Amino acid sequence: MSSMYLSVNTHQSQTLSPRLQRAVQLLQMSSLDFAAMVRSKVGENPFLEEEDLEANAGEPAATDAPAQDSEFTREDSFASDRDIWLADGSTGRRLKDSEDSSAMDLTASDTTLAMHLRTQVNVMPLSSRDLYLAQAIIESLDDDGYLRTSLEELAQLLPLTPPPLIEELTIALRLVQSLDPAGVGARDVRECLMLQCSRIEDTFLRRIAKNIIEHHLDKLAARDVGKLSKVLEQPAAHIEAAIACIRRLNPRPGWSVGTSRTDYIVPDVIVRRSQGSWDVQLNPAVIPRVRMNKVYEELFQRHRRKEHAELADHLQDARWTLRNVAQRFSTILDVAQAIVRKQHLFLEFGAMAMKPLLLREIADEIGVHESTVSRVTNNKYMATPLGVFELKYFFSRPMLSASGKACSATAIRELISDIIAAESPAQPLSDGKITDQLAMQGLVVARRTVTKYRQLLQIAPVEKRRRYF
Repeated sequence: MSSMYLSVNTHQSQTLSPRLQRAVQLLQMSSLDFAAMVRSKVGENPFLEEEDLEANAGEPAATDAPAQDSEFTREDSFASDRDIWLADGSTGRRLKDSEDSSAMDLTASDTTLAMHLRTQVNVMPLSSRDLYLAQAIIESLDDDGYLRTSLEELAQLLPLTPPPLIEELTIALRLVQSLDPAGVGARDVRECLMLQCSRIEDTFLRRIAKNIIEHHLDKLAARDVGKLSKVLEQPAAHIEAAIACIRRLNPRPGWSVGTSRTDYIVPDVIVRRSQGSWDVQLNPAVIPRVRMNKVYEELFQRHRRKEHAELADHLQDARWTLRNVAQRFSTILDVAQAIVRKQHLFLEFGAMAMKPLLLREIADEIGVHESTVSRVTNNKYMATPLGVFELKYFFSRPMLSASGKACSATAIRELISDIIAAESPAQPLSDGKITDQLAMQGLVVARRTVTKYRQLLQIAPVEKRRRYF
């Protein structure tokens, strides 16, 4: 008969406190997310405040001549500028002081595809019904400029009496398709490209291009010049020239209208050449300008009571926030400086001189855990004379050459890119031949590895790189 009993075992294990877990999360954030978090802390914590940079700026130097002696005084200049600022650029009238206006009222608004098309149809001599149908089709276009809704479905959605006929909508669609940009209003890629074929100036190439788009779009996508040449009974050079004309057409005409928004990368670290060495500095633009509000801190310490527990928590959180800000950027700078010391040849000679580098090497050099280096290199960027790179770009596992020396994967990818760039367009190199050329230079790389690196470089396979000019 088994008996039941209790036993106590002790063992040691490492656990992260909530504050340390929070510090780890903050270290992994991108600069944009981290700055947003700090701004949020400033907004909710009375002990934190943003530094006022303008308050520290010096007073402007005074001139010898007094302002009232000049014919055109500073006050007159301000008044003139104000009159220009308050003027309405579209009508030339001056806005009155009593009118509600702001700087945002004078900024240019973004032009959308629908606005661009409506501007064109509104000046056409159309009846109110035809104009309504054309505008209904315009409003149904997606951002690419395509009409994804069928005319039958659109006819059921329009509240017109009598209901619109398919023939009427077809006429309205043809009207929209005649507008700028060319290709807008198409229902698929084939129709979009056909609408733009008139842009091909050479009539002979235009005829070949129309035939390819209308009947052999699948072969065009596969860039199968050989089959197209055989089916159309045209020399490969003519097919290649027609394909080049097609590739200049825009499969997404809607993208050509409106304000294009570009997402810019703000580097965390800036590397410059200074007196024969590489100088690594934090980018001041990504460092939050936040500090402790000394007035509130002193008042709280002077009148601290038990019922002020919530304020005490805010004060402790403010201190931890400032400590995390300092620790985060100190760690980023340490990691960046260690990377530059290891990869200084890359900064001098380019990607071909990139050395193999592991996270463990940087961790051992600066005295932190390998996981800390991994978090620092995620979503952090370094600006160098060669461009802006993510910190993890500088890390790659070593690959041994025939001589036994280690070579980085980044250098091999750059070498593959150079080999393909120097190949003959009529006789491009297969992945196997690229492997042979690498072997001739003492680099033993498997063919599947070459294929993987070629795909990472977004380079097409050999058949799609072949040219017949």
